[in-house]
Amino acid sequence: MQIAYLDCASGISGDMTLGALVDAGVPLEKLNEAVGSLGLPGCRLVAREVTKLGFRAVQVTVQRPHEHVHRHLEQILAMIEAGQLTARQKDLARQIFTRLGQAEAKVHGTTPERVHFHEVGAADSIADVVGTAVGWDLLGAQRLVASPVPTGWGRIRIAHGEVSVPAPATAELLRGVPLAASTVQAELTTPTGAAILATLADAFGPPPAMTIERIGCGAGERDLAEQPNLLRLLVGQSAAAAVDATHDQVWVLETNLDDTSGEIVGHCVSELWNAGALDVYTTAIQMKKNRPGVTITVLCHAADAGPLEAVLFRETTTLGVRRWSAARRVLARQAHRVETPWGPVEGKLRWLDGAAARFAPEFESCRQLAAEHGLALCDVYEAAQRAFAPGGLPEGGG
Repeated sequence: MQIAYLDCASGISGDMTLGALVDAGVPLEKLNEAVGSLGLPGCRLVAREVTKLGFRAVQVTVQRPHEHVHRHLEQILAMIEAGQLTARQKDLARQIFTRLGQAEAKVHGTTPERVHFHEVGAADSIADVVGTAVGWDLLGAQRLVASPVPTGWGRIRIAHGEVSVPAPATAELLRGVPLAASTVQAELTTPTGAAILATLADAFGPPPAMTIERIGCGAGERDLAEQPNLLRLLVGQSAAAAVDATHDQVWVLETNLDDTSGEIVGHCVSELWNAGALDVYTTAIQMKKNRPGVTITVLCHAADAGPLEAVLFRETTTLGVRRWSAARRVLARQAHRVETPWGPVEGKLRWLDGAAARFAPEFESCRQLAAEHGLALCDVYEAAQRAFAPGGLPEGGG
């Protein structure tokens, strides 16, 4: 299984992440194609080699005309939806910006829909987030582990005045993320970087057992006197066999409702998915006084439990949410594309105990092909399954 490790010794920002991805081999032109489809006139990414205290790295900057625009979350999500991105790339970009919106809403006492972004709503931050989502998808790693992240310390000036480091939104985004001590008097981790980290990282700690194949170093804009301002990305194969299942810890959130309409429940489920839930489902139940009701169950990573719990309280009439941790066994998986007579279909491969890989087509990819060609959805599913050729996969699952 391909795995990646983010060494955040000098924190993380959007431009540092882009630089590390490009240096690790993600084509800059592919990122610019995605950014160019967002409707941001004159906005493009430029990469160049720099040195930070004697260490080589790639610095990615966003070239754009000056603008005085404060965008709302809804506007940014609409730009992402209209862009020429794959379904997975759109989903990753939406997740990152939704996290940013939730954090900003929490610190300013409002709702994500009413938040208008200042710094992170500018064209360069949008390009950073979308470029990162596309770059991570193109990198092809199935798992990301990150080091504890330093925030720096001191005070900085933002659109709302002078604040302490970490900035309020950054601190909110780093709930559940282990922090590393730092004596550097600067903002090392930005809100955009924190949102990227909280969205993409599956675990935090030391480098996992892996065979390194590629290394990418992304440079931050600032020159630090104490240390090189770099984000290092290690990419390679997990030392464990690709067919092995991995184990992790998830949180389960659950609430019972007997006075909420189906429309509200459906909307809440959509909001939970948008907020980064791993899984959401409902169960019909019988409650006190023989009233029919529904249980909403949410699975999530520890860092997402607070924001998802807030969605349940905000969108339903519940007065309480149960939560507990659960051990989870996850099969090795990998994104995979097959070619059908009507076009490509995205899906996932999975392995267990050395058996041959199994391919599961993605619903949305099949639905789009079926709609475009006037086909039955089941016909597209069957064609995608027939198109899968496990004999063409690299040994061990690729």
